[in-house]
Amino acid sequence: MYTTTLILTAVGALNWGLVALFDFNLVAALFGIDTVLTNIIYLVVAASAIYLLVAYPMRLNQRTTDATRREQANRPVTTHR
Repeated sequence: MYTTTLILTAVGALNWGLVALFDFNLVAALFGIDTVLTNIIYLVVAASAIYLLVAYPMRLNQRTTDATRREQANRPVTTHR
């Protein structure tokens, strides 16, 4: 799901780049201006962006936690005499 939302958000960002640079809205050109399908696509892209805003920090935290666990597991056991 993370990869899918990342791709959808990237497509949305590229569409906004086309709008800014060339005044060309690819989604509207493909699916019509102000159609139900176009609005659904915009909503799905927006939901993907919101999901990434929540999921990305959680993913970073999980990676940090996993790396810490691996370091602790690989640390040699020392005995104090």
